[in-house]
Formats: sequence, structure tokens, C-alpha cells
Amino acid sequence: MSPLAIGLLALVALACAALPAGLSLANSLVFRRAPESRDDGPPPRVSVLVPARNEAGVIERLIHAVLGSRGVDLELVILDDDSADGTGAIVERLAAHDARVRLVRGGPLPAGWCGKQHACWQLARAAAHETWIFLDVDVVPCPDAIRRSVAFLDASGAALVSGFPRQVTGSLLEWLLLPLIQFVLLGFLPIARSRKDRSPGLAAGCGQWFVTRRADYERAGGHAAIRASLHDGIMLPRTYRRAGLATDIFDASDIVSCRMYARGVDVWRGLAKNATEGIGAPATILPFTFLLGAGQILPSVLVAAGLATGWRGWPAWGVAASGLACCLAFVPRVVEAIWFRQSLTSALVQPLAITVFLAIQWYALARKALGLNTTWRGRSLTPQ
Repeated sequence: MSPLAIGLLALVALACAALPAGLSLANSLVFRRAPESRDDGPPPRVSVLVPARNEAGVIERLIHAVLGSRGVDLELVILDDDSADGTGAIVERLAAHDARVRLVRGGPLPAGWCGKQHACWQLARAAAHETWIFLDVDVVPCPDAIRRSVAFLDASGAALVSGFPRQVTGSLLEWLLLPLIQFVLLGFLPIARSRKDRSPGLAAGCGQWFVTRRADYERAGGHAAIRASLHDGIMLPRTYRRAGLATDIFDASDIVSCRMYARGVDVWRGLAKNATEGIGAPATILPFTFLLGAGQILPSVLVAAGLATGWRGWPAWGVAASGLACCLAFVPRVVEAIWFRQSLTSALVQPLAITVFLAIQWYALARKALGLNTTWRGRSLTPQ
């Protein structure tokens, strides 16, 4: 390869690495945590809404964590979505000792609905209060999480806000891939602009922790508007924005933790399940493959190749561009590892993580193109 071609590759890598690095820096100034709420007024009345399907292993932990919340008047409504492992019986037992807990038995899944969206729709119809928090059963909120999340909803002026919990990792693929949630969010979403511009394309959210109010939910159409979706984290905020409502996001890593998957194979399947409604969609997969490949993988390849050849035949500006690109590729991940209490060693294998992440996106798109269904929690799913 000619020195000019090598240098041009290095400049491409530098440009693609600088984009998420610069945006991550800008977003670090505005991606804030939920504020401390004032205690001089009546506590907010909140319906905590939890869909549960075959969650006997974690449902009791969640119930105790939510009931330990401070500064809120809450009801905890759990929908048993046709569980076969005794999830409903556990909820019933705990509800007998605390009137704040209520069990709803889910109805049959209608044609054209995703199971989670149908469960959340039923929960919305069962809620007694006007302020709602939808959360996944595998999250663990701290005692102030609900109160502070409602305070963020009030302060933001948005109709729907979503918190991004701290991701607890155990298996190799969790350790490798789940920290990319914050990297992709902060590196490719201009948060400040998204707060001013209600375009659906700037919507973002995390399906593990949504906060809204009844009137806004009904105006947007709620989960019925995304009934066939597998990715409420993106699709529910888009639905609100299409209705002219504002959405916002916040850093919930100090008040909520989540262990999304217990096994490495579930990480692959879970990320693939949602991929084609996000980065793995036909319209976005090629641009993101280029940006992530050139900005996160190529810099390390160039530096490794340069070191292996002693930089012979490289123009000086190409050497400098390659080195700077490599630094810019790693710095955001290292900073985010410290910020969100992630593994620093995971940040050091960023090129490998991006390679596997992109492989999952293409795998999901190929399955969709072939018309193959995905099975999740005993149900066959057909992504849109």
C-alpha cells in the first residue's frame, strides 16, 4: 500500500474516532443524574408497573427493593404474563403481607402484539395513580430511585423520561458488550439537541426504566402504538415525539442497577432480538458499520501494522493521525468505565467489543431477511 493510501486511511480513522469522542465529551456535560427532590411537600403518588414472565428467580428481590422506596406513596402492580414457574404465586404470597403489592393476571396474547408491549398496556389500564414508572423485573432500585426519577420528570418538563441503569455484568459477553450501551448513546446522540428538537429520529430511551404520566401516555398511544415492536427503549420515545411530546433521558447509574442477562448466549440473543429496530435496521446498519469500524477498529489495526513494520514507508502525518485516532477510540470508553463503574479492562478491548457488536447487528439483519423467527421466554417473536 502506498504511503498516501496509508495516510488517507489514518485520516479516515481519525475523523471517525473524533466524532464519538467529541460528542461524548459534549454529552458528559448534559447527561445528568436525577436531582434530589424536595421533602417539603406531599410525597408523589406513583404506580410502579412491572411485566413479569417466568421471573421466579428475581421477582422477590425486586418487590423488596421497590417496597423499600422512600419519599413516595406507591403501589406496585405486577402482571404475571402466563408464567410457568410460580412467579404469580410468589407475588400473591408477598401481596398478602403488604397491601401496596397487587397482582394482575395477564390475558391471552393477541395476534400482532409483542408480549412485553401487551403486558405494559394491561398494566397501564390497571394503574391507580397518575404518575407511572415502567420497569423491568431484573432492575434493582435504591430507596431514592423512584422519588428522584419523578423529580427528574418534573424538572425536565418532558412527557416521558428514561433512566439508564448501571449494567451489572458476569459472563464474558456481558463484560464485553453491555458497556457499549453508554458508549453508543453518548457517542452518537446529541443530547442537548434532542432536548430542543422533538424529531423522532433523536429519540432515545432504556426500556428498563420509563417514567411518565397517564395523560401523556394516553395522548401518545402508549404501548398499543408499538404493539409489534421488540424494542420499546427506542420505539416508545419515538411514539411520544410523533404525538408532539418531549422525551428526555438521564443517568440512573447511581440509583438503579440491572443484570440484563445471566448467560453469555442470552446476551447474543437479547441484543439480536432488538437489533433490527435500532443500529441493525436496514437504513442504519451500513452507516454505523462504517463509523464504528473505521473509528473503533481501524485505528488499532493501523497502529498494530505500523508497529509491526517499524512505520517504514509511513508518512509522518499518517503516523500521527493513526496514533491520535487510537487514543480517541479508547479515551471515551475509559472515561465511561470510570463514570459508570464498568470494568476498565473491558474498555481496553474496545476493538474486539465493536467487532462482536457489529457481528450481532448483521446476524440479526440476516435472520430478518431470511424470515427466521426468534424465540424469547418461550414465545416466538417476529421482528418488524
